[in-house]
Amino acid sequence: MARDALIISWKDRHAKAERARAAGKKVKFPTRLYNRCKLCGRRGGYMRFFGTCRICFRELAINGDIPGIKKSSW
Repeated sequence: MARDALIISWKDRHAKAERARAAGKKVKFPTRLYNRCKLCGRRGGYMRFFGTCRICFRELAINGDIPGIKKSSW
């Protein structure tokens, strides 16, 4: 499944930064934290609203697993 060790949620990142600030420390490189797909762990093509990458989003949309989303055809 997903590379759980690499997936860091938005809340976890900010909680870690808050703990560091409370201890008087500073997060060394805050821009290095990035979102990853919850299903496959991919970091590129991430869609924040759905929490998945573009590839997983397309598969979920085709299967009808995301309510209100359907693949368009011309």
